[in-house]
Amino acid sequence: MSQSLHGSAPNPGSLPKAVVLMGVAGCGKTTIGKKLAAELGWRFIEGDSLHPPENIARISGGQPLRDADRAGWLAKIGAEIAASLLRGESVIAACSALKRTYRDRLRGFAPALQILYLEIDPEAAFARVQRRKGHFMPASLVDSQFADLMPPDPDENAVALDAKRTVVELVQEAVALLR
Repeated sequence: MSQSLHGSAPNPGSLPKAVVLMGVAGCGKTTIGKKLAAELGWRFIEGDSLHPPENIARISGGQPLRDADRAGWLAKIGAEIAASLLRGESVIAACSALKRTYRDRLRGFAPALQILYLEIDPEAAFARVQRRKGHFMPASLVDSQFADLMPPDPDENAVALDAKRTVVELVQEAVALLR
């Protein structure tokens, strides 16, 4: 079951919507985001694909990103979100958005940004990242993600979803929240 962090679901309307699926590595941002976007007919932005080579090298080498490393990456994601909205497209972006300042930066591109926070515990996230194939994020960095994590505040237009539930359940719940 979802837990509203702001008191109500997004307002329905005809304007395009922007959603960020946030959370630590292994919470399911990409999997849920792709399926959710397909179900809704929205554009999907894979935030990890927008990392510059320097960030990928740093992460692959077992070094967590610093705020300065994330600045340009967040700007790219924000610009992609804004471009979608300008074209009249609703959009879902997968982005860790671990800190309030990162989410605020993204809101600079889309003030009505809806946050879906995929909440998971460290053990489950570690196990998922460890099983993952073909991704540059090593399981050794999961703890650093939790160290940086600031769950959304009540004023952030956010809903927490239990990321340990099935993909089908999470997509169904998110669709109900966003329609």
